[in-house]
Amino acid sequence: MKQLFLAFVLVALVYVSVWAQPAFEGNFAPNQPLNEYFAAQDGNKNKSIIYIFYNGNQCYQCPETIALTEQIYNQYYAGKYSLFVIDYQNDEEYDFINAYNLSAPLSVVLVKVQDGQSLGYQKIANPQNLIEASEDYEQYLTERINNFLGD
Repeated sequence: MKQLFLAFVLVALVYVSVWAQPAFEGNFAPNQPLNEYFAAQDGNKNKSIIYIFYNGNQCYQCPETIALTEQIYNQYYAGKYSLFVIDYQNDEEYDFINAYNLSAPLSVVLVKVQDGQSLGYQKIANPQNLIEASEDYEQYLTERINNFLGD
């Protein structure tokens, strides 16, 4: 009787876990690159993307750098570009590590998008090493964004 109950619980857990899997919506299949998938969502087909990639081995300054980068985005670029903060080590479906050559605990990747197509990217590896003075980091990041993605 105990084994029958355990088997029932196991089957119920498997059913719930399969049922709770996220479904992809829209015209994009799960095997397409994520930057194109995100760019086409919510009318973002022509919006370039700013990714903040971090991994599970966050550095001491990583949370502060992520917050400062989000603050700069909200102040200057919200609505103009899309922003995504992603733990790239938990990326099992999209291959961000190879796509953007990620190995640092923190990277900011700028992806230029036009007409739903990625035209290239620029990576800022280890931005946490640049936040000694927040004003200097703000100037550096805004210059990189403006130069690569446009004003």
